[in-house]
Amino acid sequence: MAERPLVIVGLSGGVDSSVAALRLLEAGYRVEGLFMFNWEDPESDCDAAQDFQDARSVCEELGIPLHRVSFAAEYRDQVFRHFLDEYAAGRTPNPDILCNREIKFRHFFRHAQRLGADWIATGHYARIAHTPEGPRLLAAADHAKDQTYFLHAIDPEALARTLFPLGDLTKPEVRQIAENAGLRTARKKDSTGICFIGERDFNAFLGRYLPARPGPMVDSDGREVGVHQGLMFYTLGQRKGLGLGGCREGAESPWYVLDKDLVHNRLIVGQGHDHPRLLAHTLWTETPHWLIRDPLRQSAQGLQAKVRYRQSAQACRMTPEGAGLRVDFETPQWAVTPGQSVVFYAREQCLGGAVIRDRLTLDHSPSLLELHA
Repeated sequence: MAERPLVIVGLSGGVDSSVAALRLLEAGYRVEGLFMFNWEDPESDCDAAQDFQDARSVCEELGIPLHRVSFAAEYRDQVFRHFLDEYAAGRTPNPDILCNREIKFRHFFRHAQRLGADWIATGHYARIAHTPEGPRLLAAADHAKDQTYFLHAIDPEALARTLFPLGDLTKPEVRQIAENAGLRTARKKDSTGICFIGERDFNAFLGRYLPARPGPMVDSDGREVGVHQGLMFYTLGQRKGLGLGGCREGAESPWYVLDKDLVHNRLIVGQGHDHPRLLAHTLWTETPHWLIRDPLRQSAQGLQAKVRYRQSAQACRMTPEGAGLRVDFETPQWAVTPGQSVVFYAREQCLGGAVIRDRLTLDHSPSLLELHA
């Protein structure tokens, strides 16, 4: 009798990956766990030691082996260094996307293959259809938890050997399964934010690695209204932490970050959530990454895209320009941010995506960041 396929599950010590391993066992696979140490910093709030103990406990409860490996050097070189470079350039990166591509679905995938894995699996909320034409990355059944936005940049080779056991579940269902199975992670709090920052003050953390350069905070007409602490500490659409009240004319609308002027070290701010500088019909990208063949043909009808994780996909049109894309939306998009990603969909299928390079706002102002970079 043929041996059952071996799946190695990336175990984080959380409830999602724990239930992923349990479901694979119940589906008849041979299952082993692998815990990744991805960050080394004595001041970090990432409690990797406790997470490892939780992962080990789950493996003992499930009766499966647990491997451990450190990708800390790879993470620092391929994720954290890029994170710092992007902030130094005035952009706002998304390290979760890069971590998935470089660590969880490249180094983990290759390491699992060396351990003899037929498949890898994680606790991400997404679905995969394995077809003769190749894998199709599909949105999770629970659209509120869908994580395909963070998975769009992974290698198709890895995607073809990946399973997402939680794709048809909601988060409450996952916790209930863990509770019923008596897993110690059933009520464990979800991790939030960027692990290497944890609960620490973001500005203080970033200031350890990049020099802060305070400068003028000006409105869209160039009038100085305050002082910023360093352009790297702000992102487009940011409202909190500006230290601004109403303007002299008496308007009490909140202030938002509209743009960054790197050459003159100025932070451009304005009042009102729907300020024209915060709305854009058009954006341009860096070189896209595709999960499908011939994306222009396949996406000709019904193409949609997200410019941030927590939004519904929006109707758009994409056109190749140079190595990147021009993307035109039917309705203006709010706070389109260089350094973040635009991710494309055809109904529930994730097609791929690209890092946003620039945008054209409703006041017809190309990004100061890009003009002067």
